Amino acid sequence: MGVTVKIPTQLRAAAGGESEAELEGATVREVLDSLYERYDGLSERLADENGSLRRFVNVYLSGEDIRFLDGLDTPVDDGAELTILPAVAGG
Repeated sequence: MGVTVKIPTQLRAAAGGESEAELEGATVREVLDSLYERYDGLSERLADENGSLRRFVNVYLSGEDIRFLDGLDTPVDDGAELTILPAVAGG
């Protein structure tokens, strides 16, 4: 079954126009690595050189902010939903 990753509108151009992707991985890091492999341009927009998420990128696992769990090392169950929400400036 895998993990469903929701891709926000502002990142869809780098993801071939897709709004979601079905990926595999045991942790958030592994799922995101699979996402980066599938869509080459996303890693530069979401992560820094050492693989950490950029500070303006929020990731939620089944509605829970991963910063309050185990971060990128948070375990992911089969069938879970991962949502990526980059902060957007405006007012």
